[in-house]
Amino acid sequence: MSRIGKLPVNIPAGVTVTLKDDVVTVKGPKGELSQYVNPAIEVTISDNHVVLAEKADAMLDNPKQKHAYHGLYRALIHNMVVGVSEGYKKELELVGVGYRASNQGNIIELALGYTHNIFIQLPPEIKVETKSERNKNPLIILESCDKQLLGQVCSKIRSFRKPEPYKGKGVKFVGEEIRRKSGKSAGAK
Repeated sequence: MSRIGKLPVNIPAGVTVTLKDDVVTVKGPKGELSQYVNPAIEVTISDNHVVLAEKADAMLDNPKQKHAYHGLYRALIHNMVVGVSEGYKKELELVGVGYRASNQGNIIELALGYTHNIFIQLPPEIKVETKSERNKNPLIILESCDKQLLGQVCSKIRSFRKPEPYKGKGVKFVGEEIRRKSGKSAGAK
């Protein structure tokens, strides 16, 4: 039995959780999310808790797979409940001379030192805001109720110019520590 899977998921006020045909749907003030749950996992929704348990009679190819599904689906349902009630927010920082970011609705325009600007069309579930202040690095602030989608979009934006270890230039998360390397050793013979 999974240690994470045993923990019940608390449902805050204003959030409704429904189960129909192995699909858990969570609705809240920030949006609505759905997740398929493997039939080897039993989902029980009581007053203000969601409890997941492994079915004893479920047969899978790998017996350990049931334990993994138990923790996985509990974590996914918990992320959905937090997402529709509070939401998720990620901030990306552009470090480098001449690096800029601007947005028009859900289209981001990035200037990252290439010969051309990069345009990205974001999904409608993600709200974007860009900040450019004098003497500060430009920021891209992304908000969504879907944690997985938000992480995927942040990873895609970061992949255009990953932080390099010598000068630290690139697209990084706010607060992220970049392991720095020293350059050429002076006087090495």
